[in-house]
Amino acid sequence: MGMAINNLPQIREECEVFHMSDKQIREIMSRLHNDLIKGLGKDTHANSIVKCWITYIQDLPNGKERGKFLALDLGGTNFRVLIINLGENHFDMKSKIYAIPTHIMTGTGLALFDHIAECLANFMKENDVYKERLALGFTFSFPLKQLGLTKGLLQRWTKGFSCSGVVGEDVVQGLKDAIARRGDLKLSVMGILNDATGTLMSCAFKNPHCRIGIIIGTGSNACYVEKTENCEIFDGEPGKSELLINTEWGAFGDDGTLDFVRTEFDREIDTKSINPGKQIQEKMISGMYMGELVRLALVKYTHMGLLFGGRGSDLLFQRGSFYTKYVSEIESDKPGDFTSCMDVLEELGLSHATEADMAGVRHVCECVSRRAAHLVSAGIATLLNKMNEPRVTVGIDGSVYRFHPHFHALMCEKIAQLVRPGIQFDLMLSEDGSGRGAALVAAVACRQQLSYA
Repeated sequence: MGMAINNLPQIREECEVFHMSDKQIREIMSRLHNDLIKGLGKDTHANSIVKCWITYIQDLPNGKERGKFLALDLGGTNFRVLIINLGENHFDMKSKIYAIPTHIMTGTGLALFDHIAECLANFMKENDVYKERLALGFTFSFPLKQLGLTKGLLQRWTKGFSCSGVVGEDVVQGLKDAIARRGDLKLSVMGILNDATGTLMSCAFKNPHCRIGIIIGTGSNACYVEKTENCEIFDGEPGKSELLINTEWGAFGDDGTLDFVRTEFDREIDTKSINPGKQIQEKMISGMYMGELVRLALVKYTHMGLLFGGRGSDLLFQRGSFYTKYVSEIESDKPGDFTSCMDVLEELGLSHATEADMAGVRHVCECVSRRAAHLVSAGIATLLNKMNEPRVTVGIDGSVYRFHPHFHALMCEKIAQLVRPGIQFDLMLSEDGSGRGAALVAAVACRQQLSYA
């Protein structure tokens, strides 16, 4: 090997496109704030990009919930069924993950719900509750227009799903019909929610200061506690001063508001996706796209001769081959150590990479993930400033936040710069938020029925 040419300075220069200045971040915050106001407004909601759906959940858990509850959690490539037993001072939970085959993700809605009901029945048999009458909470992590706690119309599929016959329909009814078609289960669906709401419920069960739930996983979304008087679109029972808002902020930017910070790589990802023009912010943040963003940049820099001596590999040039988990692995190496990076590049058929190449690859990963962390931070700071409460805990779930080695630190640092003076916040990792949250929604709903009885 001759003298390795160090192209790192040039790679750093190319990667500047991923850097968002503080001025740009403040601009993003102001645009998101305006979009949230539009989503909540009576006259502006219909045309707003950030929908701010009402969840019809107005009570957080108070720790007094008791009993056995089932939960379904559907939001990505697999789904989970859970059983939760809430006692005086214990909290038992068993869950099982079931795959959703691709042909079902892109088949009919009927087949999807039949598959879910089948797995639910099997799970109930395995846990000896097959004959019991149980309340169930349903986490469904796609944009829903909620008409009540147990009624939600699917607005659009995201994250690689495209089942026919479900958009515009009531998802709870779809599940109930599938359960009825079987005829062997005695279940009452007590509530439907998405994973951001589940995360908020789950964290609030443990921490009364939790008022925001965030997902940074396959997709990205946020849910927060809003004053009822600020929600012009609310038409439920009067009397409660607060309610949970599901922002659906993944769609932020669908009207071009983020174009001033998007790169050619973002545009390429969007064009080739199953939902072009939709979920623009999500595509800059979430785990479904982060690895591919890195790959597209690596391909460009390879063609420019800045990486791998201009020699790529079949895998590098193949869409979807650079997994988001690679980003976390590469950034987990200590500075100057490239063990994980070398492993990843070998898996991609790039064993001819030099140490300078590895430093370049690592830099690309850092730029893409830092931008994602800063974009999420801008969103969280916007919510904190809007709520303007002295102390808020932010519950966060999702694979990117959970597994990326620096995401938490990047977010703490950035949010602290962006919130109003005097607002204290902390970030709490949600343990199993979306599933447990669904069971808690069912539990709170049952608690209320008891108190009305």
